Amino acid sequence: MRFWDSVLIAINALRVNLLRSVLTTLGIVIGVASVIILVAVGTGASSEVDRQIKALGTNMLVVFPGSMRSMGRAQGAGTDLPLSEVDVAAIRDKIQGVVGISGQLNETAPIVRGNANWSTTVSGIHADYLFVRDWPVESGRDLTPGDIRTGARVALIGKTVAKEIFPDEDPIGATVRITNVPFEIVGVLPSKGQSAMGRDQDDVVLVPITTARARISGRTQVQNDRVGILHVKIDAGADMAEAQEEIESLLRQRRATTRGSQDTFSVRNLAETMKARTEVLTTMSYLLAATSVISLIVGGIGIMNIMLVSVTERTREIGLRMAVGGRRRDILQQFLVEAVSLCILGGLIGIIIGVLASTAIAFVADWPILVSPSVLAGALAAAAATGICFGLFPARRAAYLNPIDALRSE
Repeated sequence: MRFWDSVLIAINALRVNLLRSVLTTLGIVIGVASVIILVAVGTGASSEVDRQIKALGTNMLVVFPGSMRSMGRAQGAGTDLPLSEVDVAAIRDKIQGVVGISGQLNETAPIVRGNANWSTTVSGIHADYLFVRDWPVESGRDLTPGDIRTGARVALIGKTVAKEIFPDEDPIGATVRITNVPFEIVGVLPSKGQSAMGRDQDDVVLVPITTARARISGRTQVQNDRVGILHVKIDAGADMAEAQEEIESLLRQRRATTRGSQDTFSVRNLAETMKARTEVLTTMSYLLAATSVISLIVGGIGIMNIMLVSVTERTREIGLRMAVGGRRRDILQQFLVEAVSLCILGGLIGIIIGVLASTAIAFVADWPILVSPSVLAGALAAAAATGICFGLFPARRAAYLNPIDALRSE
């Protein structure tokens, strides 16, 4: 018997009991769909985490002022003595491996030009800010140390602000008003997208930190040279953990923090936090992989069970085939092809469901879902392998039936 003859016979046998065949493949369908969703979501999540890490800036530590604790409860960043320009200078001069440092003093303020009005985040920054954040200027120029020193009324704007205030014109050189103070737009930033917290990073205006203190946020009696959050870029060859410990030690000395008392600041490696999220996703992927394997095993057992039933139902047919010259390998091939065909049918249905589910997850989660042809081929191959493994025993049982006993069966 030729191989294609076995395939045609298998298809006819499956079509006779179509509903039973479809129900038998449910385990394979679930297993294959789980594999595709697992790989697609895992790859997409890793890609999104990598994008967010790059958006934060590479080799960067963030220093937050605060947080104090009151009655055992954290009051949040900025509830204690703010960080100052003196802290910036101390970290830059005394911590080895620091290649860039910038404050970020945030305020929410309206930006107005003509009839256009948009409320946005206005951040006062130092000249190193874009270097620390790996965020080059797309058009125009960066803020210079001279702008910071003189408190110049110049600003960089993100893509969202540019779209809202300057929908049909080049913003470079234009003048806008921020809290009724005129600022010249000197640069436009490329798109960064959303942050890990879902905030639009392109909805921002960057101005010299000295200008922000004098014109937008105002000075305070607590700290008249406050700098908000500090972004510290560490040299690629330096140890991030060691640099973090040195910064913490330096700030404790500067703030005269006694041993055992609560720190009035916090130093965080946001990239490590994002990597921790990746590790959680990896663990979840392993759990999903185990579920997929279990589904395939359960599906394989279902295939084996239904094939054994089929052998019992078709015992007389098997005896007739042997009586007219059918060889054992022909019978083995016929039932094995039926088992593999069932699994491939389930695999194809699982692929369709997996791709559709992955697309839906991508739409809801708003991150890329990557389904490569190699993954689809691998999932289908896994389904076929399941058919071979669990279909071999029923096929051998059919092939080694006694022809005389098979002919006598009713």
